[in-house]
Amino acid sequence: MSNENILLSVQGVNKRFGGLQALSEVGLQIKPGEIYGLIGPNGAGKTTFFNVITGLYTPDSGEFVLGGTPYRPTAVHEVAKAGIARTFQNIRLFGDMTALENVMVGRHVRTKAGLLGAVFRPRSVRREEESVEDWAHDLLEYVGIAKYAHFTSRNLSYGHQRRLEIARALATEPKLLALDEPAAGMNATEKVELRGLLDKIRSDGKTILLIEHDVKLVMGLCNRLTVLDYGKVIAQGLPHEVQSNPAVIEAYLGTPAH
Repeated sequence: MSNENILLSVQGVNKRFGGLQALSEVGLQIKPGEIYGLIGPNGAGKTTFFNVITGLYTPDSGEFVLGGTPYRPTAVHEVAKAGIARTFQNIRLFGDMTALENVMVGRHVRTKAGLLGAVFRPRSVRREEESVEDWAHDLLEYVGIAKYAHFTSRNLSYGHQRRLEIARALATEPKLLALDEPAAGMNATEKVELRGLLDKIRSDGKTILLIEHDVKLVMGLCNRLTVLDYGKVIAQGLPHEVQSNPAVIEAYLGTPAH
């Protein structure tokens, strides 16, 4: 796979917590415009790896290249500037802000007004703020919750809160959208709607890294997958290749495939 066909390349990641080796030489390569799945049984290290990629944990070693440019995952805000936006398994919205305001906060990563501009609000800052509000409205429309723009986020349904988190992440104009268990807690109807939204995001040229426990959703949605177990990569490839891999079957079921 040539470097020109890679959006995110992560190689040789190691992470230790005290006496526990949580990740051992883990890596993946994600192509532009695909949904890439990161799966594994409980305790496999996928959340740790995800948190390393997105700057929540600092790795002990590893090489990270996004869009051809090396980046250092030492802080979430630095990773956001590099072009990775993430959501969390436990929803982290500003509960007392409206849906619109939540998305506007996400957009401010890409705005130019500094502290003085925010205080004195010259015409250029006011124009930029209007642009940010328009952008936020468009994103709420895009994810299907525009009519709830002025609802406080804590009063939205669970499924709509998940969509709002995705809209806020998209507001940063990321090169890579990293989603941590977006279907967690959703009912069957909400999962179908989520799949439709993720399909639309991919069709519009965005690239997605997805951690998800719902294997049916992952296998039906992802272009390619990495499977972790005990902090190591045990399989990588297309969904049908991964699903039939004996090491994956053993990791999930506890018995070797015959």
